[in-house]
Amino acid sequence: MPRRPTRRRVMALTGAMAGGASVAGAAPGQSAWPRRPVRFIVPFPPGQAADIFARLMAEKLGELWKQQVIVENKAGGGGIPATEYGKAAAPDGYTLMVVTSGTFGINPSLYPDLPYRPLVDFLPISNIFLVPLVIVAHPGFPASTLAELIELARKEPGKLSYASAGPGTAQHLAMELFKLRAKLDIVHVPYKGSGPAMADLLGGHVKLMMDSTASALGPIVDKRVKPLAVTTARRAAPPLDDIPTIAETLPGFDVAGWSGLAAPAGTPLEIVVRINRDVQAVLHESAVVRQIEQRAGLPAPGSPIEFAEFIKKEMDTWAEVVRATGTRPGT
Repeated sequence: MPRRPTRRRVMALTGAMAGGASVAGAAPGQSAWPRRPVRFIVPFPPGQAADIFARLMAEKLGELWKQQVIVENKAGGGGIPATEYGKAAAPDGYTLMVVTSGTFGINPSLYPDLPYRPLVDFLPISNIFLVPLVIVAHPGFPASTLAELIELARKEPGKLSYASAGPGTAQHLAMELFKLRAKLDIVHVPYKGSGPAMADLLGGHVKLMMDSTASALGPIVDKRVKPLAVTTARRAAPPLDDIPTIAETLPGFDVAGWSGLAAPAGTPLEIVVRINRDVQAVLHESAVVRQIEQRAGLPAPGSPIEFAEFIKKEMDTWAEVVRATGTRPGT
């Protein structure tokens, strides 16, 4: 079984990166990189949020670097084969891994024999975006607020059910975390993806669902479903900014789908710092912020140290849920 990274190991990593940052500007190799195209490995098919924003970053970073940035999709297997491929890539800054809440946050607890260790086999570079998840209900569902949902579920334990994109997904585990924190008994009805689950919610076959704001944006705006709460500590961007957060009812609740960049372990720190600096510049461009927010996301710029700590926190959060629920792949 892969060894879980300890806080000491995370801090050693981030401390090394901080030291690298202090000399990055003078590093002799920095000006030489990149001399050829850079690849982004995306562990999901085209069209998903991680892919959409990877392509946006590839375009903008390519302009900065004056080199082509190629997005290579390697879908399947819960993102494991693609991430293993990224782990084995040459640590030279020319192959970067698009990492997500699933591959780096959830998989380490969901798969006992995961063939990679997020904070050992990779150097975190930067988070890119957060996508809040949202509890949505059929218009005929009797609860219209989170408080009403909690009250209803406590009156009728085990009688309510909710749909998700499937076992072990961020949608499933976020709802399970909400149930744990609110001490609720709501039955999980797994689907093979958000699309089929949303179709059944719209048809009234299920009455409640946890989905990403990106997937649920259209039905929410069209008022075909009613949103009860988003999962992030801060509210979503317009037009979803009037939806309360779960934290407004359950203080401290804060989870989201997310995607960022990491490099294979051993990549020169001056390259990691250079990429981070350029990612931060792109994520502060108003046009990029608008594009992320238009897809119901939130830009999430930050340092490599902050991203490493964020990943560690995510791993701990989802480990708690996986242990409490006994979730395993496909169950």
